[in-house]
This record gives sequence, C-alpha cells and structure tokens, in this order.
Amino acid sequence: MPEAPAIIEVRDLTTVLGGHVIHRHLDLDVRAGEVLAVIGGSGSGKTTLLRLMLGLERPTQGEIRVFGQPLGGCAESELVRVRHRWGVLFQQGALFSALSVFDNIALPLRELKAVPKNVVRELVMLKLAQVGLSARDALKMPAELSGGMVKRVSLARALILDPQLLFLDEPTAGLDPESSKQFVRLIQDLRSEMKLTVVMVTHDVDTLFALVDRVAVLADHRLVAIGTLAEVARVDHPFIRSFFLGHIARCAEESIQSYRESLRQTPLAA
Repeated sequence: MPEAPAIIEVRDLTTVLGGHVIHRHLDLDVRAGEVLAVIGGSGSGKTTLLRLMLGLERPTQGEIRVFGQPLGGCAESELVRVRHRWGVLFQQGALFSALSVFDNIALPLRELKAVPKNVVRELVMLKLAQVGLSARDALKMPAELSGGMVKRVSLARALILDPQLLFLDEPTAGLDPESSKQFVRLIQDLRSEMKLTVVMVTHDVDTLFALVDRVAVLADHRLVAIGTLAEVARVDHPFIRSFFLGHIARCAEESIQSYRESLRQTPLAA
C-alpha cells in the first residue's frame, strides 16, 4: 500500500536560539491520517519544533511546509488560511480566564467575523457534546473547571473549525491517571470520527502506546530515530533506552493493540 501524502514537510531544518543550536539538519514528514509523537529529553527541542510547525517561530535554516504552504515565505493572509485548517491544544489549556467556557470555544468562530450568532451557538454546543461536556458547562468560568474539564474545553476550542490537523502539546500533563485515560480515549475517538492527522509532543509512555502510529525521537540536536514504537524501541541510543526502560516488552504490536482495546473500556465521563 502506498504511503499517505505528507501534510507537514520539514526539510534541512536548523534552529539556533540565543547562540545555542537546538536542531541541526532535521528532515521529517507527517503523513495524512497518522498520529505522530515527538519525544526527547529536556532541552531537545520538542516544543520548539512544535512552535516552528505552527509558524510561531522561524528556523535559522531550512523550510517547513504545511498543506504544501511554506510557513516562512508566505503572505500573512495565506498563513491565516492555513491556520484555519489546524487546531492546537496547548499544555496548560491556555483558556482565557475572563471568558466563559462558551466564549472561549466560540472565539475562533468570532474571529472569522462571518458566522451568524445562532450558528456560533449551535457549533459551540455541538463541540461541547463532542468532548463529553454538557450545555450547563458552557456558562462556567475556567476557574470553576477541573483539570480534565480544562483539557476538554481547550480541545473543543481546537476543534471548533473542524480542522484536518491537530497539534497536542503534552495532552495528559497535570491529569491524574484516571482522567488521563479518559482524555486519551476521547482523543482516540475524535481522531477516528474526524479523520484527523495528529502531531503530539509527550513524555507519557502510556499515551504513546494508546495513540501513536509513529514516533520521532529528538536527541543530540537531531532526529535519532523515527518509526513505529516497536522499531524505535530497538534503536540503541541512551535516551531511547532510558525512555522505554521497563516498557520494552509492551512495544510488541500485539501488546499495543491489547492495551488500546482495554482503553476502549474506559468511560468518557469528565
């Protein structure tokens, strides 16, 4: 079967920040329909790579194309159009504390200035339901939400424009084990339902087992491995050995499938 086309293309990427080399000559493709996780140690450039893919930073050298559009060399209007095709879930949720749940989710629609009020309300309520929250939650303020609910509201906002591409920055960070399982199960279901391509930065091994198709490993300023969990776990590199310590046996394909099936029994309650 031929490989799916690349949604994101990273070519010869070099990043230098404050005189420090973060990335050196990275090449990476994210294929349509896959979940790709980026892992690496502290300071390896995971979050910087995510910000580069979002057009929030510019590389020192090289190019990033998203949906065929070069992020560094396009007009602002083109970049805005591309950004409407992706959604972002930031690590801490990044909700606006002065806005209600409803207004946080509605914000991307209102920025378009072309969506009638009744349609905005309908779409916000649809997304709330899609992430497992009720209409009553729409009136709450961020300070009233649990950690798991903050993640769900942030995810609803990321999905409000029905993107093709979803970026997740440490999606289960700060959640207790049960809330983490519920949230991962939700992402599983939404990925299937919406046919999403997902790029995820994470340090959580269970999240990797549950969601990813391929893993990209950043270390020593470069991409030291990319492939399935089973393929990457076999690479002899100090970070990889440390990261998967105690989990190598679970990297077998049958073990991963078994874990994902067990996860599907997890309830989706917030």
